[in-house]
Amino acid sequence: MAAQPVPHLGVTPDEYLAIERAAETKSEYWDGDMFAMSGASRNHGLLAFSIAAGLGSQLAGRPCEAFIADMRVRMPKRRAYVYPDVVVACGEPQFEDDRLDTLLNPTLVIEILSPSTANFDRGHKFQHYRTIASLQEYVLVHQDAVRVEHYRRQADDSWVLREFSQLGDTLDLASISCHLPLEAIYEKLKDLLPDAP
Repeated sequence: MAAQPVPHLGVTPDEYLAIERAAETKSEYWDGDMFAMSGASRNHGLLAFSIAAGLGSQLAGRPCEAFIADMRVRMPKRRAYVYPDVVVACGEPQFEDDRLDTLLNPTLVIEILSPSTANFDRGHKFQHYRTIASLQEYVLVHQDAVRVEHYRRQADDSWVLREFSQLGDTLDLASISCHLPLEAIYEKLKDLLPDAP
């Protein structure tokens, strides 16, 4: 989902949380400024649901929790709060306070790219996601083509990228022991995407 500026500039994290928890719409927070989240496209919604459904069945009975679009994540080394499209936390989830609406220890974050957010999600946002010590994998899913970018944290804290662009490919998510075939991710979009393989 795209973020749009709203008239809440220069607010503290505590002020942001108070405003956000009382609001009817979601906003992300970056270093004092709030940005309203716009609605998702059809492709975005179909992808998010397919991904969450695929992960949900594999995570059943395991000590992992998956959230779609509504779980806020705090980036500890930057004054930032964001809403990933899909986020998974394994082990004991940690939250900022007893409201249990701001996750501190995601294991996996998945963002679905749109033309307005692609550069930000791949660049500045990913730079700050990497400051979350628990985060092991970061996945970017394109909604206008069969293409997935998969970043995995290495033992030396570097990140390795693998790209997938064929419906026959499978995304292996080692941190949560799950597998997502691109055929399943893009199942509902095959007729919507130009030149889908």
